[in-house]
Amino acid sequence: MTINFAAYHNKQITLSEMSAGLGIADLHRLLDEQYDYIEAQLEGLNDAEVTYIPLDPEAYDPYAADEAEIKLAWTLGHVIVHLSASAEEATAQATNLARGVKVRGRSRYETPWQSVKSASQVLKRLAESRRMQHALLEAWPTEPDLELTYTPAYPGAQPRNAIGYFISGLAHSDSHLKQIENILTQARTSP
Repeated sequence: MTINFAAYHNKQITLSEMSAGLGIADLHRLLDEQYDYIEAQLEGLNDAEVTYIPLDPEAYDPYAADEAEIKLAWTLGHVIVHLSASAEEATAQATNLARGVKVRGRSRYETPWQSVKSASQVLKRLAESRRMQHALLEAWPTEPDLELTYTPAYPGAQPRNAIGYFISGLAHSDSHLKQIENILTQARTSP
């Protein structure tokens, strides 16, 4: 990726600093770079790898819909539906901001992870997500509103404009890339 998300995750750079100077063509390119990278990681993916339950002693999801899933290790299918839903939400909200529409909360749908059991489903979900995000970016006005901002409701969140909101979706997906790699490594080396 041409953006150093590690610096963002380590709090060495802000979303505003990362997104400075970026335009709509850059956003399309960055989206493709990230999805190309994910799809390359999944080369040769099989159905067993999609549902493989990895060892993950650090598994913790305080937002899990079911209390029994808070410390559940995520399957690859779970990671893919989560990161794609988060990226789509960020892109949709970025599009609203670009159009001068205030963001008033979450705008999210996540495919139930339990329903994703095949390599074909994972690859179709990624292709659909990429297509949807490109379409949302195409809905931006020629001169997007980059003054309007939104501050997410979590501690330490900073205001973000349309470009920053889009980049936040890429940053979130980036935070799951190592998890994808770990799941695949375990699945492909387990007896």
